[in-house]
Amino acid sequence: MEPTGPPNTQGISSPGNLIAKQKQDALQAAAQSSGDGGVWSQLSGNPFFTAGFGLAGLGAGLSLAQKGLRHGAALLRRRMLVDVEISIKDDSYAWFLHWMTLYQQSQLNAARSTATGGSGFMERMLQKLTPGMRHLSIQTQKVEHSNGAIHTQFTLIPGPGKHVLRYKNAFIMVNRMRESKSRDLQTGRPWETITLTTLYSHRHIFEDLFQEAHAYASKSYEGKTSIYNSWGPEWRLFGHPRRKRPLESVVLDKGVKERIVQDVKDFLSSAHWYHDRGIPYRRGYLLYGPPGTGKSSFIQALAGELNYDIAILNLSERGLTDDRLNHLLTIVPNRTLVLLEDVDAAFSNRRMQTDSDGYRGANVTFSGLLNALDGVASAEERILFLTTNHVERLDEALVRPGRVDMTVRLGEVTRYQVACLWDRFYGELDPTGSRRQRFLERLQELGLIEDENGEKADKPRSTSAAALQGLFLYNKDNMDGAIAMAHALTQTVYDEAAVAASD
Repeated sequence: MEPTGPPNTQGISSPGNLIAKQKQDALQAAAQSSGDGGVWSQLSGNPFFTAGFGLAGLGAGLSLAQKGLRHGAALLRRRMLVDVEISIKDDSYAWFLHWMTLYQQSQLNAARSTATGGSGFMERMLQKLTPGMRHLSIQTQKVEHSNGAIHTQFTLIPGPGKHVLRYKNAFIMVNRMRESKSRDLQTGRPWETITLTTLYSHRHIFEDLFQEAHAYASKSYEGKTSIYNSWGPEWRLFGHPRRKRPLESVVLDKGVKERIVQDVKDFLSSAHWYHDRGIPYRRGYLLYGPPGTGKSSFIQALAGELNYDIAILNLSERGLTDDRLNHLLTIVPNRTLVLLEDVDAAFSNRRMQTDSDGYRGANVTFSGLLNALDGVASAEERILFLTTNHVERLDEALVRPGRVDMTVRLGEVTRYQVACLWDRFYGELDPTGSRRQRFLERLQELGLIEDENGEKADKPRSTSAAALQGLFLYNKDNMDGAIAMAHALTQTVYDEAAVAASD
């Protein structure tokens, strides 16, 4: 029989030993983990993580580099380049396009001449390397010749896009941009701008360029009179500039034309006199008389004599209001005569209009017209002409001094006017004046003009200068025909008594 004793505990761990062993294992694992780098070590050892992180870092770096390059390029551009923008609303827009077309043509001609001449090598290379206009637009113009014939000519101008030109050894980038979604509400044309870019060190050439463009434009208008019409809130060129009418072509009664011309010239030379005395620098003229007596023709000839343009404003225009009238009279183009034709009809026609016809005409009031002529907000440095066939219909407030400074009646033709018109049409064919005397005697017999002593016939008649000119035009080279047809002037008689009776 074997002896009994306590069991062997070496092969079996007690609960206390197990807990101590687990703590020891945990401490060893923690120490091992901290020694190997922990989570970062595990992530860095993952090839997918390192590849993704590398791509993200590369993208961020490229994005930052792109922004840096963009800002750097913008800064460099601001430092080295200068831009000039021209909108289609500006007058210089058309000037520049016209100038660029002529300039490119001159450059092409110069390139042809240097190709055959002895120009320098560098100059020839620069001309060859300078790209010409590749995208062109066509512009149609109608030119009036001295004989009145209209000739149509076509011009190729720079089209939308980028062009490069070399001006005074400076390269200029020209970018003509057209906005397809943005249009001018008044004309319906797409909105356009031209941007000129060159080196900042060459910025001074822009002033020379625009002065040259303006000189080209002025040269194309030289010897011509431009007519402006109101278009919304602004003045627009009406048609093409027309040839100046010689002042000698308008024959008025003796001394009338000279008196008006002298008064206008005296006004233009008295600006300092007006300003020193605090007097508004503006002048108003009223020309009245029967139709065909040369009121509008004289104003056109006067504008040509003064090298002025004409701005015509119709007070009966639909949509014209007091505010718009006042605004238009304050923005009249420089060196421009303002013409209000048939000023009496604007208010007499309105009284005759009714609501039933669906047309109420303009909205200009009489007080609005008076304020526009000489109110507090009225413009200065202005020459205004008013014309009417019926001066008796005008209110005294409209023709008082300050609004109308000179009133001149242009009446029926006189003996002096007939003689001057005859010499103008037939002076070379009638050097002795014998046919002219026969024509004057014939008109005197018909009672259309006074005799040599200024006495009129018992039953005087009258005719207009327009009717007399029409007779001479019909018989351009036939003096005897004009004398024989003198009785036709009695059919165009302006009978003031009949008109007054009808009124």
